[in-house]
This record gives sequence, structure tokens and C-alpha cells, in this order.
Amino acid sequence: MADREQPYDPYIPSGSSTAAAGPGNSRTAALQAQIDDTVGVMRENINKVADRGDKIDALGSKADNLVHSTREFRRGANKVRKDMWWKDMKMRMCLVVGIIILLVVIIVPIGKSPRCLSVLSTA
Repeated sequence: MADREQPYDPYIPSGSSTAAAGPGNSRTAALQAQIDDTVGVMRENINKVADRGDKIDALGSKADNLVHSTREFRRGANKVRKDMWWKDMKMRMCLVVGIIILLVVIIVPIGKSPRCLSVLSTA
């Protein structure tokens, strides 16, 4: 039972014999190495989190720029749509006026021809 090692506790001093001091120091060194590894991993994790935060901030600013660009595009698209609608309406009006003028040019001379007048006077 005396050969069995006690669990490490920094608050309980180990025996003053050299045999007990040797394993205690190696155990302490092993624990310190584990702590150092853990601290290194935690520092890497903190750096990664900070980098992720920077990337998220950059992504947020890109999203804001995209929203602004979307609004500008929508305004431009609506302006183009309205301009094209007016252009189409002007073309339709020109066609309607042209057809009316053509009909007037065709119908008015037929109505004033002498043959048409003789038909009207006999009636």
C-alpha cells in the first residue's frame, strides 16, 4: 500500500525523500506541459474567433453595399420602365393619328367627288 502513488495535490506536500520528489517533479512538468498546450490551443482559438469577427464585419459591410446597390438598381429599372412605357404610348398615338389622317385623306375626296354628289342630290 505504501508503494501506491498518491494523486497529485499541490496543497499537500509530498514526502521529503528523493524518490518521492522525482516523480512529483515529473508529474508537475507533465501537467505544466499540458497546461502550456491548452493555453496555446486557447490562444489559437481566440485568434480564430477574432479573425472570424473581422470577416463577419467585412461581410456585413458588403451586405450593406449590396442593399444600397439593389435600391439604386431598382430606381434605375423603374425609370427605364416608365421611359419605355411613355415611348410606347407616343408610338401608339403616332400610329393612331397617322391612321386617322390616312382615313380622312381617303374618305374626304370620295365624298366630294361629282359622282358622289349626284347620288346625294337624287336622294
